[in-house]
Amino acid sequence: MECVPNFSEGRRIDVVDALAAAVTATPHVHLLDRTSDRDHNRSVLTFAGPSEAVTSGMEAAVAVALGSIDMNLHEGAHPRMGAIDVIPFVPLADTTMAEAVELARLFGAHIAERFGLPVYLYARAATRPERVVLADVRRPQFEGLRSLIADDPERVPDLGPRHLHKTGGAVAVGARPFLIAYNINLASDDVALAKRIAAAIREKGGGLPRVQALGLHLADLGCAQVSMNLLDHAVTPLWQVWEEVGRLAREAGVELLESELIGLAPMAALTDVADRLGISADRSLELRMADAAAWLRVRDFEPTMALELRLARAEASS
Repeated sequence: MECVPNFSEGRRIDVVDALAAAVTATPHVHLLDRTSDRDHNRSVLTFAGPSEAVTSGMEAAVAVALGSIDMNLHEGAHPRMGAIDVIPFVPLADTTMAEAVELARLFGAHIAERFGLPVYLYARAATRPERVVLADVRRPQFEGLRSLIADDPERVPDLGPRHLHKTGGAVAVGARPFLIAYNINLASDDVALAKRIAAAIREKGGGLPRVQALGLHLADLGCAQVSMNLLDHAVTPLWQVWEEVGRLAREAGVELLESELIGLAPMAALTDVADRLGISADRSLELRMADAAAWLRVRDFEPTMALELRLARAEASS
């Protein structure tokens, strides 16, 4: 099982270190990646292992987050409703989605009871159709949810108390297939343009299929960002998103500055980009030598962003 929790802390590196340490201290859990963003004020950990070990590591990280992050003081560009904003479980290898759903619901019930956290079940673990999409669950954010959670039937949590944790807010726990978190920065600080592009490319607005998107302002970098989740890279690949965002930006007289992955991507998503550039993946030295994943450097993607490669290394080291 893979777990990709998002924490509402991207500026205090000592706190992110403590979150990562809680995961790595758990036997049989492999921390595959950690990413922090100051403007989003958010960090993402990616780790994997046997299901019981993964939930133990996640529980330890929840304890650290609740002791270190106060949502009453939190500010950041990214939407959020809790210190541990979202906990998705992703089945790997022979693990089924049904097993991931069961794990998410059991884990949500456990942390609701242990920590007094209101829990919303989302994605495949949702028990209400209106809570399948994370953005719909999180829409009021921490500040808005405070006044709605007790009395609004649409905002009553699935598990736990009908009030926010005093510092930790609320958390969404779910099970989902693998997605790619992909951001493109514009060579402009025009956040209105970023929002227009996001609205044009997201599936919900008639844009690219299986794409979710937001327009954000990054104060530290002094630019606007189109922040996206690609729910199925086989339907809409990374290169197509880059090209479409670039086309819409150029129509407004703006160039693209750079792009980034948050967390990891399946190897096939990276080889899709190489194929688009006319570079065959079997040209990779490492692939030829080890009959393993291709290492790619395409635009801003580090070759070690391949999920499969991180997993293979973790297994070898243990």
